Amino acid sequence: MAGPIVERAARTHDGSTGVGTLLRAALPSLPVVGSLPGVRKARPEGFEGLAVTRPPVTVERAHVEAYGDLCGFPRKDVAPLTYPHMLAFGLHMAMMTDSAFPAPAIGTVHVANTVTRHRHVVIGEQVGVSAHVGPSRPHAKGTVFDFVTEVRDGDGELVWESSSAYLRRGRGDAAAPEGTVFPDAPATGATWSLPGDLGRRYAAVSGDHNPIHLYPLTAKALGFPRQIAHGMWSLARCVAALENRLPEAVTVEVAFKKPILLPGRVAFGSRPTDDGYAFSLSDPRSGAPHLAGLSRPATGG
Repeated sequence: MAGPIVERAARTHDGSTGVGTLLRAALPSLPVVGSLPGVRKARPEGFEGLAVTRPPVTVERAHVEAYGDLCGFPRKDVAPLTYPHMLAFGLHMAMMTDSAFPAPAIGTVHVANTVTRHRHVVIGEQVGVSAHVGPSRPHAKGTVFDFVTEVRDGDGELVWESSSAYLRRGRGDAAAPEGTVFPDAPATGATWSLPGDLGRRYAAVSGDHNPIHLYPLTAKALGFPRQIAHGMWSLARCVAALENRLPEAVTVEVAFKKPILLPGRVAFGSRPTDDGYAFSLSDPRSGAPHLAGLSRPATGG
């Protein structure tokens, strides 16, 4: 999985998130406050990239199981395919809230994700986690920043990687590449009821306390009728439904379409393709798409 070239030396971060992180995410979006020194974001023209790494971290069973239970994965001695994102999210936020990053974290939308597992990450294993982001690329609705994560074992072997695409809305480029075309995967009868507190429960496990996921009031302040599910929860729940049919070395790619309002219901669909599965989440009444994805065997490493 190719990533952007980053000119800036990596700094170290412990991977944590908290109130301070949320404040650094929110303040640049506020009128007047967002223009103050120390809060003001850098201009995009000079942005060359950021890189962050964390000290070696042990994959803890209690955390893996809390995550797996919430997302629908069975308990095993290996981490679910999407779990290593939990180890990297704090690094993503450290970069997104850095004053050198040229867009506020609040209002930057997660639109796509690609995850590749080269081998299982074993519970109790110690891994190194690093992440980087480069200059933006054009998008039809603005610009996109690709946050690339790598997880390596004690021997330096790449065992897991991902690329998370975040859209900053603005003047777009109609000629920008459209990205992956996902095969149709109509709903097949499975529907899931999602409780109103799902976002708060996922935030407790993931550290992603973005207000759009927490309460009706905080979501309305940011333009949503009520709180919405995390995109990475919806991806994980789909992967959990396919878990026993995916190979160990696998790539899963997904595009996030329309937000999932909480509480709510979603319809899951999947079908085999030539080399994997296509899958989807949609509104069970209107058929409007929430998520489109596909899996395929991983290559390289």
